[in-house]
This record gives sequence, C-alpha cells and structure tokens, in this order.
Amino acid sequence: MGIAADVAIIVTAGFLGGLVAQRLKQPLILGYIAAGIVLGPVTGGALIYDPHDIELLAEIGVALLLFALGIEFSLKELRPVRKVALLGTSLQLLLTIGVAAGVGMALGWPWTDAVWFGGCVSLSSTMVILKTLQSQGRLGTLSSRVMIGMLLVQDLAVVPLLILLPKLTDLRAGLPDLGWALLRSVLFLGLMILVGTRVIPKLMVRVSRWNSRELFLLTVAGLGLGIGYATYKFGLSFAFGAFVAGIVLSESDHAHQALSDIIPLRDIFGLLFFASVGMLLDPRFVQDNLLLVIGLSAAVALIKGLICSGVGWAFGYRNVVPLALGLTMFQAGEFAFVIGRVGLATESIGADLYSVIMAVTLVTMFLTPFVSRATAPIYGFLRKRRPVEPVLTINITHEELQDHVVVAGAGHMGRTVAGVLRQLGLPFVMIDLDQHRLEACRTAGLAAIYGDASHPLVLEAAGLKRACVLLITTPSSVVTLSTARHARQLRPDLHIVARAETDELLEELHELGVHEVVLPQMEAGLEVTRQALLHLNVPDQQIERFTNEVRRDFYRPLNADSKPAQP
Repeated sequence: MGIAADVAIIVTAGFLGGLVAQRLKQPLILGYIAAGIVLGPVTGGALIYDPHDIELLAEIGVALLLFALGIEFSLKELRPVRKVALLGTSLQLLLTIGVAAGVGMALGWPWTDAVWFGGCVSLSSTMVILKTLQSQGRLGTLSSRVMIGMLLVQDLAVVPLLILLPKLTDLRAGLPDLGWALLRSVLFLGLMILVGTRVIPKLMVRVSRWNSRELFLLTVAGLGLGIGYATYKFGLSFAFGAFVAGIVLSESDHAHQALSDIIPLRDIFGLLFFASVGMLLDPRFVQDNLLLVIGLSAAVALIKGLICSGVGWAFGYRNVVPLALGLTMFQAGEFAFVIGRVGLATESIGADLYSVIMAVTLVTMFLTPFVSRATAPIYGFLRKRRPVEPVLTINITHEELQDHVVVAGAGHMGRTVAGVLRQLGLPFVMIDLDQHRLEACRTAGLAAIYGDASHPLVLEAAGLKRACVLLITTPSSVVTLSTARHARQLRPDLHIVARAETDELLEELHELGVHEVVLPQMEAGLEVTRQALLHLNVPDQQIERFTNEVRRDFYRPLNADSKPAQP
C-alpha cells in the first residue's frame, strides 16, 4: 500500500502514544514523538515503507498550523508587543547564535560548524509552544502574546538563515541573494494586501452561499496550502505563505467558521509532523554521545532561556512575563531540522553535526511542557521573597473598598458581571494579571487591580477582608483553586462563588467549602435546551421546573453536604 499504509500505521501509533500521554496528563505531542521514535530507529524502520514521504507530508502540518495561527492572528492584539517582536527577537537571534557558536568553538568545532549550530538552535518551536500554551490554558495572556510575536519573527528569519548559512565561506555571494529574498517578501506581502484582501473575503461569501460544508472546507484548505505553494514557487517559505493567507482570511466574516473547520485537518497533519520528528532520532547515537547531548541540551536551554528572559526584561516587561519567556522559549524548534537538512544537502555540515543538532532539538522540545509548567510555582516562590510592592489600581481608591464584590478575572465573564454590578450601583473591584484586559477595564471605566488573584497580597489589596462576596471567573483550574484557598485563609466566613470547567474541579472546590460553583458548559446546555423547548411550545412553568430539577440534581453534592468554611 506504500504511503497509505505508512500513514495508517503512524496515525494508529500516534493514537496509542496520545492515549498514554493523556493518561499521564502530558501534552499529546510527547506521545506523538514517542510513537515516531518507536516506529523509526527502535524498530529499524521495518514498519514504515518510506519515511521521506512522511517527512514531506509533515511539512503540511507546519503550514496548516501557521495558517490557523494566521486566522487567529490580530494585528490589533499584537500591536502592543511589536517592539519586542521585531527588535527584541532580532537581538535574541543574534545573541543566541553568537553565544551558541562560542560554545561550539570551545568544543573544538570549526567556526562554520559552530555558527551552523547556533543558527539552528536560535529558533524556537512554534508548534510545541502553541500546544504547550493551549494545554496549560495560557493562550491570550500577555506573556503568550509576546511569545507569539517573537515566534512569528523567528519564522520569518528562516529565509535569511537558509540563504546566509550555506554561504558562510563566501558571504559576499550570499548578501545579494538575501537582498533579493527580502525584495520578494515585500512584493509578495504587497500583492496579498492589495489583491488578497479584496478577493478572498468575496470568495468566502460566494462559497458560503452555496451551503456546502465540504466545499467550504476545500476552499479554506485550498487557500492556505495553495497560497503557501505559490509562496514557495516565489522563492519564499511554504509555511510563511500559509501564515500570510491565514492573516488575509482573518479579515473575512467567515474566519471563525474557517478556523473551526481547518483545526481537525491541522491536528492530523500535526501528528504526522511530530511522529516524523521522532523518527529522526537514533537512540544509539544518543547513547554513544550521551554526555555531549545532555551537556549541549543543558547549555542551549540555559543560554537561550536567559537571553529570552533578558530580552523581555529589557523591553519593559515585568512580573511573570520574563520568567514565562525563559521557561517556554528555551528549546530549539522544528526549523532546526529544515536548516540542518539544507546544510547536509549542500555538504556545509557533516552527518555527525546534523545528528547532534537533531538530538539537542528533540531533547529540548521534549522538555518544554515540563519546564514551562514550572512557571507559576517558581513565580509564586519568587513573589513571596520579594519586597512587597504597591499594586496598580485602575479607576479606584482603597477608601472605596467596603462591603464590595471582588471579581477575580477580568475576562469576558468577569467584565459581564462587572457591567451588571455597575448598572445596579453595587461597588466592586476586578483583579487580573493580563495587561490588555486591564486596559480594557480602564477604557470601560471599571474598577480593577493589576495582579495575580491567587496571591494573598493581591487579595488583601482588593479589600477582601472588607468584601461581602468573592466571584472567581477565571477559567484556569490552578488559579481558581489557589484563589479560593487563600481567600478562605484570609476570610473564613466569606461567601465565594466560583467558576469550574470540570466536575473534578467542582468536587475540589466543594472540599474547600466554596458555597456556590457554576459550570458554564452545563448552564449553556440548559439554556440551549430551554430555547428548544420554548420553540416546541412547552409551557414556561414546565420548562422552569425541569431546568431547576436538572440544576438541583447536578449541584446536589454542594447543596446536600455543605461544609462549613475551612480556614
């Protein structure tokens, strides 16, 4: 069956690896990489007919990921981080290449090999970081926006690296090629802005009127991959073209539907990508050069983590942002494989250096979810040992904080609650760590405090000891539990209403003595059911009685065995 059998085997192995990763509460990508290692070097490649074909298919996974990212991309949201994205990333790339090359030369490598190594490890992994942020519920935070901005510029830097690195022995010949590539990039972007923004939205409107879900999906995929291929033929990156296509499509009114349709396709090809990455790793090479791989992986993680963190600090970001940058962007990324293959094909580097680059990249990618997860605990540890700083307040004075409502979380739900409280003339204060949400509160005239609601000092600054109720609206389970626990310690008698995304979180909050817990998914399901019953002419009283019974049965553990508040 050839490639069809290879895809079937990889998808099945990825499914099994994903089950194991899910069981261990780890990101699915780790299971995909492990599946690739098993199918590749461990079994001697006996199960896979042609690994090279899988690698080619895997490039579609990178393109679809950046295409989906482009659809979600918002220039308005990225505008506040444009300085660190453009200038900061350029500085990070130069520093990482320089320091990593210095490490290579200290090991006795030729300077050209050392620079190749620095260039490969200077780029972080867009796929791993996005998957990690998504699994941790950190997409949309200020630190995630800074990371995405830096990652986009890193992806753009692939083109000049692919041009310059093979020309290290003759840089004069490489500089004209680089200038021509930059000119092509500008021409392509100008063409997409002038033509794409006018043609693509109209095309999506025409296709959507035909009410064919299949044709709509084909249109979306065709736009992303077709424009990516056209970009490749234009002499630029296939993935870069797909990303630009996503940005253009994001201006369409059908962007959300396009994103929801393309995500399953993106995830399948993403599985092929990560499996192909695992198939490249030879455990025997790692075993024979274990100390070298461990040492270089540690050096890359430390050097790059410090540089990324320092860049964030240098551009004015404080609190958790520099720490999050350092603990999430320290890895070498998937483009290291692309650049390394070019070096191998042009005989600019040898097979041994390519194997080292591949092993270091895989090790650092594999460590990313574990290291990134330590951001919150380390930040909390550091905050406890730092001098107490006055919190930033917006539209509020501390004298007003009396018999008020504290709203932990200034997202959509939190601002909705605040809007109702303001209409009723009830005093309240909101807490959030996302600077963009705080700016939205400032613009709307909502009282807010900048800080981590799960930190006791921030809760005290919000006047929790004088508050009448605490509403926890954040979707993060960790933040919700920590906020409720610290609130109980500060005010054992305080009435708390919390949002819970899972049944498990509901039970944990119950154990803490939280009075009321709301599950948004369940409440939304009840409302959809209510609207359907109204349409079916079911009497209002019967609908209300039914919804009350369902809600009472669902929340029975809270109502039947309410525990006293625990300090």
